[in-house]
Amino acid sequence: MSDAQPTDTPPSPAPAPAPSAGTGLRLLAGAAVALAAVAVAGTGVLWQRLARTQEELARRTTDAQAELAATRVLAEQAQATVAELQARLGVAELKLSEVSLQRSQLEELMLSVSRSRDDALVQDLEAALRLAIQQSQLTGSIQPMVTALQGAEQRIARAAQPRLNPVQRAIARDLDRIRAATLVDVPALVARLDELARTVDEWPLRAGPPRAETRHPRATPLDTPVDDGGGPPQAAAPASEDAAPAAGTADTLWARVSATLQRWVDLGWARLSAATRDLVRLRRIDQPEAVLLAPEQAYFLRENVRLMLLNARLGVLARQFDSARADVRAVERHLRRYFDVDAPSMARTLDMLQALQRDLRQETLPRPDETLAALAAAAGGR
Repeated sequence: MSDAQPTDTPPSPAPAPAPSAGTGLRLLAGAAVALAAVAVAGTGVLWQRLARTQEELARRTTDAQAELAATRVLAEQAQATVAELQARLGVAELKLSEVSLQRSQLEELMLSVSRSRDDALVQDLEAALRLAIQQSQLTGSIQPMVTALQGAEQRIARAAQPRLNPVQRAIARDLDRIRAATLVDVPALVARLDELARTVDEWPLRAGPPRAETRHPRATPLDTPVDDGGGPPQAAAPASEDAAPAAGTADTLWARVSATLQRWVDLGWARLSAATRDLVRLRRIDQPEAVLLAPEQAYFLRENVRLMLLNARLGVLARQFDSARADVRAVERHLRRYFDVDAPSMARTLDMLQALQRDLRQETLPRPDETLAALAAAAGGR
């Protein structure tokens, strides 16, 4: 043990043998094999992945083709649906146009019917109003026009057409104006003319016999009636005739005969005076033609005056007041020329004639011109 003492230092490694060319080739071949194995493994992996990718692509392509086919089917169905819808839309549009045309025609027909009804109402109101105007002109009363205007106002109110509102306002104005008008009282004038025509025969003529009211025959002085037969008067017998025989003396008898003769003379003179008084009369006559009027012409004069009064009456009824006033004036001239205006009974006749001339004034009958104009405007605005 003492001979071989161990040393503390390790032995130095032996030097590495120098690589040889064969070892390098082996290493290179191993590396190449490893690389080839890795490449083969990677290629396999890649190939698997590529296969899977191809399968996925094929599947997806198949799905896409299926979806595309389904989409095409859906598109074709959609196109068919669209075409059907377009056809239906065309039919609907055609029907809509027909409905619109029918609606427009119906509206036009309704409007035409409404306008025709309004036009008929306007024409009816105008005809009724013109007829009322003619009636008012014939009768001289405003009542026909007032009645026609009130009826027209009620009919327009029931119609409730806005385009007739101006007509309604015009009717209200015409009613106020016509009611406020003052007209001639035609019936009263006609009655006065009729009264004058009835009294023509009672008018005394200037050339006629004296009036009864102007005659003043002398009253008989006899207080007892006288027998006109020419016989002796009947003397009243006294109650004491039988009792007094001395009353029949000659003196008493002569006195009675004298009194009777005196009464006869007075009565005869009175009658003779009354008869001869009408033979000669002194009167003042300012119109010479009144004296020249023959007695047989008095009838024709009175009839002529009566015809003048009747003409005046017709003029009043026809609302020709100027003509009627001229006839009344002619009657007054004839009355003053041929009739005795100094008679008391003629004073009232003259007053009536003068009053008639004052009352026969020409007044224009009010007309509903505003209403007629409004009706014409409503008829023209159709």
